[in-house]
Amino acid sequence: MLTHSRKPVSLSVVSVDLPVRSLVETAATFYPRDNDQFHLLLHEPEILDWQPPDTPSPFPPTPQKPRLLWLEVSPYRAVMTMQGNTKYSYRHLWQKGMYGISRYYLQTESETVPRQFRLRNFTRNLELGGSPLPEYLRLEYELWSEKLQLGRYVLSLEIHH
Repeated sequence: MLTHSRKPVSLSVVSVDLPVRSLVETAATFYPRDNDQFHLLLHEPEILDWQPPDTPSPFPPTPQKPRLLWLEVSPYRAVMTMQGNTKYSYRHLWQKGMYGISRYYLQTESETVPRQFRLRNFTRNLELGGSPLPEYLRLEYELWSEKLQLGRYVLSLEIHH
């Protein structure tokens, strides 16, 4: 029997060496799986299309479709899939001490832009804490394109009980 609970969460991604930072505060539904394995479903709050400040528009910003973030977490591995955005989606696979794949899917009509591309990530640290439900997840990883490092990142998920 599948049981679940809903909890408020904070999900952040911060670059250690680039000016990249993102924070989402929302609620997540937890689905316990096997021992120390959980699925989490998050609905990202509405995001408005960004518009440069020097280009005023007579129309209000257009809201995007809500995005769904699906996380599969265990003490050894994490998978995050984003769906629901009409422009792009992605799937990341992280495994402690290993290279994983970050795959991005673009929804475009352009013949010159590829529909998907892959990057590699190296997971330096993966820490899942709390029992019986997780209280936090901390991922430290590097993002790579071939031999070029695209930054070091920390993904943190805090579950508020």
